[in-house]
Amino acid sequence: MNKNLIKDLYRYIWSISARDQVLLSIMSVGVFLLELAPLELQRRIVNGAVAHHPYRSIAILCGVYLAVSLVHGGLKLVTNVYRGSVGEKTNRHLRMQLAPAEPDAKGPEGDAGVRISIVLSETEAVGGFAGGSFAEPVLNAGILLSVFGYMLYVQPWMALVALLMLSPQLLFIPALQESINRRTERRIETLRALSNAIVDEAAGNGTASTHHTYRRRIGFVYLLNVQIFIRKFGINFLMNLLYSLGVIGILAVGGWLMLQDRTDAGTIVAFISGLNKMNVPWRDLMNWFRDLTNAGTKYRLIATQLGKV
Repeated sequence: MNKNLIKDLYRYIWSISARDQVLLSIMSVGVFLLELAPLELQRRIVNGAVAHHPYRSIAILCGVYLAVSLVHGGLKLVTNVYRGSVGEKTNRHLRMQLAPAEPDAKGPEGDAGVRISIVLSETEAVGGFAGGSFAEPVLNAGILLSVFGYMLYVQPWMALVALLMLSPQLLFIPALQESINRRTERRIETLRALSNAIVDEAAGNGTASTHHTYRRRIGFVYLLNVQIFIRKFGINFLMNLLYSLGVIGILAVGGWLMLQDRTDAGTIVAFISGLNKMNVPWRDLMNWFRDLTNAGTKYRLIATQLGKV
């Protein structure tokens, strides 16, 4: 994706929500720091039960686990709601820019359908991305690094299995995403043309050839959507497969280390939980990258239209 396009998108987001982005990033740091506590608590609870520690100590750890979960969940809830409101603020700002400067003012007739397409759907992608544009990578990268650091400290060999699970995704995801982006841009342009055709027909300017072109474009949008679905869910399939291989790898390596008295049951349980904690933010980072490229593509098309208005 064009770096200048990303810069333009982020410059726009920063110009209308700088304070919000700083606050969201700080809140995201708090969320990912709280992600580590459950892993260590799980390890201690399981090992305490295996070692027949007094149940009172296990109950205390469970109580701490509950408190951490409540604080973590509450902070995440507030962050998500705040992030959603920032996204809607961006949508509102973009839509207001498309409003005529004066009550009776009109834009070029050929642009009417394009404006309808932008107001009804295209701003949603930009606004949805804007809410997490800064906070999302801070949160998910923070979870990945902190959880992997914990795993590396506790048991390096099993941490290596988790790393091997993530690495192959760096090869196939960018290529598939680029293919999705090309089809997304063509889909937007086709839908804009459809919107213009609807406006022309409403104004009594439609012809038989216009109707034929309209039907052809609908078929083309269908084809593009199917191609996007194949690539999008293909990415999900590959990510789920690698996650399953990671769990199997931890069980295999962890089981071997346990037979050699080089690890314990609590560590294996914590690592499987940790792998899931890494898989979720890794998937979210991939979705964030996908949203970045999608929002960047749509923002460029919107900005081009705004330049005409």
